[in-house]
Amino acid sequence: MRLLGFYLIMVLFLTSCGPLTDTFDDTPVPPIPTTEISGTDGPDLKPFPDAFAANQSLGRGVNLGDALEAPRDGQWGVVIVEQYFKLIKDAGFNSVRIPINWEAHAKKSAPYTIDWRFFARIDKVVSWALDQGLVVILDFHNYPDLMANPLEHQARYLALWQQIAGYYKNYPTTVLFELLNEPNDKMDTAQWNTISTQALALVRETNPNRNVIIGGVSSNAYDQIQNLDLPQKDRHIIATFHYYNPFEFTHQGADWVVGMDKSLSQTWQANAAEKAAISGQFFQVATWSLIQNRPVLLGEFGVYSKADMDSRILWTSFVAREAEKHGFSWNYWEFGSKFGAYDRSAKLWREPLLKALIP
Repeated sequence: MRLLGFYLIMVLFLTSCGPLTDTFDDTPVPPIPTTEISGTDGPDLKPFPDAFAANQSLGRGVNLGDALEAPRDGQWGVVIVEQYFKLIKDAGFNSVRIPINWEAHAKKSAPYTIDWRFFARIDKVVSWALDQGLVVILDFHNYPDLMANPLEHQARYLALWQQIAGYYKNYPTTVLFELLNEPNDKMDTAQWNTISTQALALVRETNPNRNVIIGGVSSNAYDQIQNLDLPQKDRHIIATFHYYNPFEFTHQGADWVVGMDKSLSQTWQANAAEKAAISGQFFQVATWSLIQNRPVLLGEFGVYSKADMDSRILWTSFVAREAEKHGFSWNYWEFGSKFGAYDRSAKLWREPLLKALIP
């Protein structure tokens, strides 16, 4: 009996850690017909005139982080449920960015089929957002092997995007694609420009007018956006950057970043020097945007919960207003986890933080 009990425990452990080969369903899934998209008076398939109009519709948004970008749904403590979208809409947000770990739910060998059950889960989440009239970003998040060895994983990454684009080709134009979250590690500018160009070409085969979000390397750093090689004739591209400067302040105490325990108790007081540093970096992005005639999304910004709340409020408010001053849309990181504006346990917004985002 003890041996049997051991085996049962091992089975339960393995099934909780990730999809097993013999439980993976690689049945090809056709695109969802337009008529099956949920929503009452939701948006139709008429494209935005250009990326600037799409970016304006993104407005003020929030990331649904630590959920679907985990190796398994809910593994990092957050499970997205329908009521979150009404909370987000009622709070005054216009959009949601949904980080998604596609690669963890796809075959490792060609043709790299994505599990249809994962598509079904994403469908449900997207439908809840669209029902509330929110604009949706499907963010390709967490593919560390691609970052570590771009050439080896390039074919798989492109195959995943070919499936995603084909599957969602009939979805409303208020569903946007983001090609890759925070290219980093061995993914340098030359490699990312090559791979992103190929991915965009695959998307355009089935989604000629869908707006696509693309950021630079070094984890979507503000000073890397200028190195993007974007096709001049494609006017349905939104450039993005992420902002967590000063990093030692925004990530103080973060246990997933080496050395951040030494940064505890740092404050941000909104003095002239602190504000000037942020303003100067945002001005650099805005200058690029003006010269290139490209709209910009501030895709992530936030302060980890171990910082003092007064500093979090001051920094968050200043960054949000600075983004708006330059016409950037933004998505706060994030809804209800380690940076959360919403307290899922108390089922309440952290009002001072919410007001810093939406006065």
